[in-house]
Amino acid sequence: MSTKTTTREWEVAGSYFEACSCETICPCRSIGGQPGGRSTYGICQFALSWRIERGHGGAVDLAGLDVVMAGFYDDDEPGSPWQVVLYVDHRAAEEQTNWLARIFLGQAGGTSRHNFAAAIATVHAIRSARIELEHAPGKWAIGVEGNVMVSAVREVPCAETVACGIPGLDRPGQELEANLLRVRDDPLEWSVRGRCAFASDFDYRSDG
Repeated sequence: MSTKTTTREWEVAGSYFEACSCETICPCRSIGGQPGGRSTYGICQFALSWRIERGHGGAVDLAGLDVVMAGFYDDDEPGSPWQVVLYVDHRAAEEQTNWLARIFLGQAGGTSRHNFAAAIATVHAIRSARIELEHAPGKWAIGVEGNVMVSAVREVPCAETVACGIPGLDRPGQELEANLLRVRDDPLEWSVRGRCAFASDFDYRSDG
């Protein structure tokens, strides 16, 4: 395993792709710099994916690894707390898995916690899994051993900039329509078609 020396405790950056059960364009998005609002149906069911192109936790190299999170929240529950399952690339060694779980669940603070992870209230499981991601135009996809399946090919046009708070509102991306969003991992279970998706990049780092 390679190592890195840096003054920053951790940082990860790469490509990002998600889908959720809202209609396109997702009402949670910022459009033209205007803030988003409630989810389409009051309950948002989602699958999020990150491909780490460069990054480290301390001296532990995290480049080349994938992470997926599936979960849901209810807009009418105070604080809209998330319930999630986190999937970490099966190729990760124990130290890498520990860093990735801490970073993407917000336990290590920094950008991920500020952007989304402070909303996580319940972590049903952290699983080592075979993850298959496609983060390329025209063939966006997430696959996690039958637990999560997402695919999208169609771009949704918008005359204004579209951004999502999870990768960061400073990192606009492309709104998409998902052919399929399916999650089957008790207690998470749903399957929808023709709902919203989004592709961008991300750059998370520790505070200080």
